[in-house]
Amino acid sequence: MKAFLPSLLLPLLLLFATAASAQQIKTEKGYSPHIGVVVQMLDDLKGRVTRSVVNLDQEGTDFLLDDNANRIGAMILHLAATEKYYQLYTFEGRGFNREEQEEWGAAMDLGKRGREALQGKPISYYLERWDEVRAETLRLLKTQDDKWFASKVKGSSMNNHWAWYHVMEHQANHMGQIRLIIGRLP
Repeated sequence: MKAFLPSLLLPLLLLFATAASAQQIKTEKGYSPHIGVVVQMLDDLKGRVTRSVVNLDQEGTDFLLDDNANRIGAMILHLAATEKYYQLYTFEGRGFNREEQEEWGAAMDLGKRGREALQGKPISYYLERWDEVRAETLRLLKTQDDKWFASKVKGSSMNNHWAWYHVMEHQANHMGQIRLIIGRLP
C-alpha cells in the first residue's frame, strides 16, 4: 500500500501543476509585450470555441434554435469575418471593399441573410476559414509594437488595443451563444 500511494500521488500532482500553469496570461513569444498578451488571449478564446464545436455533425452545425437564431457554422464564420474586418480597420484604416463585402457580408450581417446563405458546409469549413484569418492576424500583429498598439486607429477615437480587445470580447460573447445552442441540440 505504501508503494502504491506515491505512484498515485505523483500523476495527480503533475496534473494539478499543469492545470495551474495553464491558467496564466503570459506574453506570446515573438510579439511586443502588450500585443503578446492579447495574442495569447485571442488564441485561448479561439481554442475554446474550436473545442466546443470541432466534433459537430452537419445537423449540429446547421441547427437553428428558433426562427431568429443563427446557426453555429454561421457564427463561426461571423467571428472570422469580424476579425478580418478589424485587420483591415486597424492595419489599413478602412472597412471592407466591394469584393470583401461580397465575400464576408452575409457572415457580418447574420440574421435572415446569414440563416439562408450560411448552411450546408461542415464545421471544418468554418473553422478553416477562421484559421486562415487568424494566421493573417498573427502575422500582422507580429509586425507592430506596443507604441502602435496604443495609437489611435486612423480616423477613429479608439486605439488599436481597444479594437483588438473588442474582437476578443466579441468572440467571448458568441462562445456563450454557441455553447447555449450546443446544450439545446436534439
